[in-house]
Amino acid sequence: MDSIKDYLKKLEIKNDFLYKKLSDVLVTKVVYYKENKIFYIYLSSKEIISYDILSSLREALLEELDYFSDIRIKMRYNGLSRKSNKDIVKKNWDNILHILKDLSPAIEGWKHNVEYMCIDDTLKIKIPKSMIYDSLKSKNCEYIIRHVFLEEFSIDLKVILEKAVDEKVDIKKILEKMDKEMEEKVREMQISSPKKVKDDEEDKYVIKEEVEDENIIYGENVNALFEHICDINKNSKTVCITGEIFNIEIKELKNGKILLIADVTDNTSSISCKLFLNDLNQDKVLSKISEGSYVRIKGDVIYDIFKRELTMTISGIRLEEKKPRVDTSDKKRVELHAHTQMSSMDALCNTKKLVKQAATWGHKAIAITDHGVVQAFPEAMDAGKANGIKILYGVEGYLVEDNAPIIRDANDKDLSQTFVVFDLETTGFSNKNDKITEIGAVKVKNFEIVDRFNELINPEKDISYKVQELTGITNDLIKDKPTIEEILPRFMEFVGDSVLVAHNAEFDIGFINQKCKEMNIEFKNKSVDTLMLARILLPHLKRFKLNNLTKELGVPLHNHHRAVDDAAATAQIFIKFLDMLEKKGAKKLSDVNEVLGGIDYTKLKTKHITLIAQNLVGVKNLYKIVSDAHVNHFYRAPRILKSVLLEHKEGIIVGSACEAGEVFQAVKQNKNDDEIKEIIDLYDYIEVMPIDNNRFMIRNGEVKDEDELRDLNRRMIEVAKKFNKIPVATGDVHFIEKHEAVFRRVLKYAQGFGVDDEETYLHFRTTDEMLEEFKYLGEELAYEVVVENSNKVADMIEDFLPIPNETFPPVIEGSDTELREMCYNKATRIYGDPLPDVVKKRLDRELNSIISNGYAVMYIIAQKLVTKSLADGYLVGSRGSVGSSLAATMSDITEVNPLPAHYICENEDCKYSYFYAVGEWGSGVDLPDKDCPKCGRKLKKDGHDIPFEVFLGFEGDKEPDIDLNFSGSYQPVIHKYTEELFGEGHVYRAGTIGTVADKTAYGYAKKYVEENDLDVPSAEVLRLAKGCTGVKRTSGQHPGGVMVIPNYKEVYDITPIQYPANDVNCGVITTHFDYHSISGRILKLDILGHDVPTIIRMIEDITGLDATTIPLDDKETMSIFTSTEALGVTPEEINCPIGSLAIPEFGTSFVRQMLLDTKPTTFAELVRISGLSHGTDVWLNNAQDLVVDKVVEFKDVISTRDDIMNYLLFKGLPPKMAFTIMENVRKGKGLKPEFIEEMNKHDVPQWYVDSCQKIKYMFPKAHAVAYVMMSFRLAYYKVHYPAAFYATYFTTKAQDFDADLIVGGLDSIKQKINEIHELGNDATAKDKTMLTVLEVALEMYARKIKIIPVDIYKSDATKFIVVDDSTILPPMIALQGVGENAAINIQKERESGEFISKEDLRKRTKISKTVVETLSNHGSLNDMSEKNQLSLF
Repeated sequence: MDSIKDYLKKLEIKNDFLYKKLSDVLVTKVVYYKENKIFYIYLSSKEIISYDILSSLREALLEELDYFSDIRIKMRYNGLSRKSNKDIVKKNWDNILHILKDLSPAIEGWKHNVEYMCIDDTLKIKIPKSMIYDSLKSKNCEYIIRHVFLEEFSIDLKVILEKAVDEKVDIKKILEKMDKEMEEKVREMQISSPKKVKDDEEDKYVIKEEVEDENIIYGENVNALFEHICDINKNSKTVCITGEIFNIEIKELKNGKILLIADVTDNTSSISCKLFLNDLNQDKVLSKISEGSYVRIKGDVIYDIFKRELTMTISGIRLEEKKPRVDTSDKKRVELHAHTQMSSMDALCNTKKLVKQAATWGHKAIAITDHGVVQAFPEAMDAGKANGIKILYGVEGYLVEDNAPIIRDANDKDLSQTFVVFDLETTGFSNKNDKITEIGAVKVKNFEIVDRFNELINPEKDISYKVQELTGITNDLIKDKPTIEEILPRFMEFVGDSVLVAHNAEFDIGFINQKCKEMNIEFKNKSVDTLMLARILLPHLKRFKLNNLTKELGVPLHNHHRAVDDAAATAQIFIKFLDMLEKKGAKKLSDVNEVLGGIDYTKLKTKHITLIAQNLVGVKNLYKIVSDAHVNHFYRAPRILKSVLLEHKEGIIVGSACEAGEVFQAVKQNKNDDEIKEIIDLYDYIEVMPIDNNRFMIRNGEVKDEDELRDLNRRMIEVAKKFNKIPVATGDVHFIEKHEAVFRRVLKYAQGFGVDDEETYLHFRTTDEMLEEFKYLGEELAYEVVVENSNKVADMIEDFLPIPNETFPPVIEGSDTELREMCYNKATRIYGDPLPDVVKKRLDRELNSIISNGYAVMYIIAQKLVTKSLADGYLVGSRGSVGSSLAATMSDITEVNPLPAHYICENEDCKYSYFYAVGEWGSGVDLPDKDCPKCGRKLKKDGHDIPFEVFLGFEGDKEPDIDLNFSGSYQPVIHKYTEELFGEGHVYRAGTIGTVADKTAYGYAKKYVEENDLDVPSAEVLRLAKGCTGVKRTSGQHPGGVMVIPNYKEVYDITPIQYPANDVNCGVITTHFDYHSISGRILKLDILGHDVPTIIRMIEDITGLDATTIPLDDKETMSIFTSTEALGVTPEEINCPIGSLAIPEFGTSFVRQMLLDTKPTTFAELVRISGLSHGTDVWLNNAQDLVVDKVVEFKDVISTRDDIMNYLLFKGLPPKMAFTIMENVRKGKGLKPEFIEEMNKHDVPQWYVDSCQKIKYMFPKAHAVAYVMMSFRLAYYKVHYPAAFYATYFTTKAQDFDADLIVGGLDSIKQKINEIHELGNDATAKDKTMLTVLEVALEMYARKIKIIPVDIYKSDATKFIVVDDSTILPPMIALQGVGENAAINIQKERESGEFISKEDLRKRTKISKTVVETLSNHGSLNDMSEKNQLSLF
């Protein structure tokens, strides 16, 4: 049997879509009849195939096999025998609908109302309209569907077509609706002025006469039949499309031509358009188009055999003017409800674009109201300023009514009073549109059931199959029963003035209340909800459905979802609850609220609410509310407790939000005026939204149709006016343009939400569009809610900055004096008194700049942190440009000395010094050894020649950034110490925001397209992906960044706070805003964790050698960067020509290759290599080519950012410009034309200019020096203390170490290395990390140092131990399969004595059988017996 894919290939049918969708389908038989030219193809599959896909297959076959008059496909499914009939019907339902539509096309408009119910061998299908039902019956529909199931699935189903019960017609309502529609038409005629509508359909066939057209940039014309991209198919020939270029790819071909591939979209779909350019036309075309260009393209549609999809070859391009939407209204509206990309995985508005769009339309303000967060405020603030528009700073929060009483208006009667416990069955969820089908009730008095009420009711409406299955109540069962008009009065008489009790009472009480209202029956009974009581009385439960409670409390429940049985079970539960309440001290019903106290906020429903800050007081309160929701009350979402909101409500105005808000829900549930008043009091304005926003409620059956949605909006406005609130039309904006709705679908689908048949259009509407939306209100009222009231609310809000535009450094009294004294004291200790001129001038200049700009406090803080770490025995490495500052060196923040290369005599009585000129030596380390000419003592060599301006700029106006590398294991200690320095509540980790990246977005788009069977070009997938990028996914924390709030400010003056990624158990609190947006306003300390200080501390402990005393000019150590000689091995023995393996910064294959290319012999050259290797596009594609092509020597290429400034100053450029150029280049911004002009004026060579243009990121020299100092010290240990070096290195790599393998020695290691090399690109990340460890182990064995097997009595749990100069004992975790906890337990337990058996070992250490086996196989258990044995002798 061929697969369908192979079969199609044989027929030369190329169709990737069919290949993919029919990948597991087999061709079992092919039959054709010559006489009638009919071709039958029999297929088998394990998965159900959509008839739409089979139709596509049929079309493809018909096109290729055009000899046949018809092709018929016969499917047969296998492998479904274990599935129930119900499951098979469910999977095949779309195909059944397909059959129904073929038989009666009219069903298309009603397909969502077609239902099925499959019980055993009977399949019932309910048809919503009599006409369609009759049509299907007449066409033998039941037989056809039965035959399909027999033929395809080998199951014989009895198929019954049923007609839905027609609802009773309310004549009065129909007349009212007709009157209302007539009124609306009259109003619309008043509002709408006739507009000339251009006949697009006709226009697209008109071929215009062509005149000389300057907008044509390629070809002679763009005259062809216009097509929407979504309509292009394989039969399309030469067509014309209009759209936006969103992606451009330019390829240079071997023949010298240029291939331009432009992905174009018209927002219906996208297509790749190709054009081959030559020297004559490429400049004209490429200079005129770019991503974002709006063009008209003429071309031929072809099938691209490489991409396996339709593409276009371009024959004409014309630049077009894209007509933007404009807001033509005289007075503009204000949008009070808009979401940005910070509404996590939900909204798509780029904040800057959203604000700019509002400003372009002439709107005077716009509100930013993201879901639960305010993270768009910093960007919105900048955009508001740039576009001259007022920003309204708000949030759409998740409100929880924590202060609501458990029982509202509880009476003062005893708990033994009469209660009526009841339950309803209904046709659906809407108390307005759905009907009651059963009332079941029991009367409880003195804690006993004393009476019952049970009635089935004819709803005079169809009961859906879903409800029939759930309740067992069918249309036949109730067709002869009395109606609600007869039953409800009798029920209310049964109830009397008793308190009503129900489970999830809001639903049942809502129905009774509404039906009483419709029948003019008074309803004033109080109610108790057993659901609410259960959440408090049984807090250990996770679910509180009725069946969960009956199981928990041992209450019988028969016929669940029948009202009478559910009511009886609820009554039994309620009686048990009354007993619990009595035991807690409640005597009367009114005691319950006091006795039970508050309810756990996690058990309450959230309701949406809009909060907008009116002023600075309000924004601070908003930050407090948002912080509390994130830090104290986060449960699935940041929950705003009503009590917290009321406490901090000053300066905040409150809107009712969307349909998930409590005001909308109250109006929808037809609550009475007293209830609505209690709810609406909190709000300042009431939001009404376009019908489209809530269309999903029609699909869900919550409302009947659009008319009911309009009616709900009218009632919202009436309610608002009745209670003196402002009704306002808001858009709940989630994207700017209407066509962007599909991007939100992609995002939602990525999160597991289903795809709706209809789009929900939550785009940013102009005033005209919003007035059009609300025209059914009449001109006057529409204008009031859309324009006047939105402006009125906006005018209630002040124009202010949510983040203060100034800096707030922490204050440490006397820090200026302390820093000055500290620096001069240390400088004098080193250089003597008086200080050499070069030191004094540099220190004076630096300190004057630092202190006058208020930065002394930063130095003092950094000094305290470093001093603390050094005192605790851990070195600190400086990062970044802090080593450019002599003040930092003299205050012990960094050990990098930035002065020019110099000699200094350390004799206290001498202090001779000699300084070389700037630029003479790259590093003082490389100076020749020399004795003091004054006292004869050997001189110390120092100075790395780094200008201070790299750190603070020429005018001291660049904010200093002090980054420090602490030992990774010491990082938590130093973080804690910063809290001690500044006080609790003043130190927070720097928050970050993670957004959807290109690759992730592409994954989302691909998943959406493939899983929804969308046959679209790859260009459309790319467009969908681009639409999703930038949307917030999560929040996080900077690895070492700490934000310091000064003691004269509260954190809420600057930012809210939260847990990273909302992980409430992580123990770290971060700033809510991304740290970049506030780092210029408050101090950010970079307290990073790094391996090197940890390694140095470990190696110092083993050797007893203080790392700071290691000479940085040791010749043997320097030699390992160019050869292996100092290690006592040959390159062949270790498969590496140099000895820098395992040296941080110099051990990777990339840097080892640089070392081979450059052959460094000095410390300064190592610094250059470090700078080059850490930059982006500094060595590769740049300096490397210059050195290889001998354009320039290695010593002259740009390696660090300091090189640029020093070189440009040397060339005579003005200092400020030299600094600015350096800053631009290091950030990857290239060179501005005026920079290039100035450089040319000062004879800067072209290679230098080109090199600057290529650089994306650059290291500062100070950072490189600090790294090389640490690395050189480790290299020294590697040369002179090899066993200690390898033991320390392997301790840091213990997780990747395989003791079984490495104990095997050289042969075993070499074999594994070869195996990994042979894997090539198939090697996993784990293989690659293990390869590094194996290479170092190979080198160690070549140096005659071996690893001995793990010993459970001598090995440490986690550290390698040096036994002697040639032997290392691995820790227990070096065995793959022995975890850290197991190893620690063994180490701890062995102190209590030897293990007498494996059984004893397992019992005492709680380790698994697998761990014991791993230790035994390695030989660590020395023939230990399996079980404890009793010794008789």
